[in-house]
Amino acid sequence: QALLTESGGGSVQEGESLRLSCVASGPTSSRNCMGWFRRLPGQGRDRLAVMSTTTGPTYYADSVKGRFTISQDSAKNTIYLQMTNLKPEDTGIYYCAADPTRERCGRVTAFDYWGQGTQVTVSS
Repeated sequence: QALLTESGGGSVQEGESLRLSCVASGPTSSRNCMGWFRRLPGQGRDRLAVMSTTTGPTYYADSVKGRFTISQDSAKNTIYLQMTNLKPEDTGIYYCAADPTRERCGRVTAFDYWGQGTQVTVSS
């Protein structure tokens, strides 16, 4: 039910910052829990940051904690991933995801809806 569209990816140098955006449409009940995932070359998708759209952030991966921040602008139906101090190992495809679960949002790993992904490349 949810349609997600990411933007904001690009190429940056190590230590620089990027902000990713995800505009969501569809019933709000389909996206009570939203998150950002990343697919590194040759690997599966890893959960980076998750938030409840009602109570706020619930999860950060150890690899990004302190560097990445998930947030939302509810009036614009948009969530963001602010990425600072980027490293070459952050290079990959970043996906926005949504799930209807209302409780234990930080425990959700299998999300129902996914965006198309946006490429982030960090060079040294």
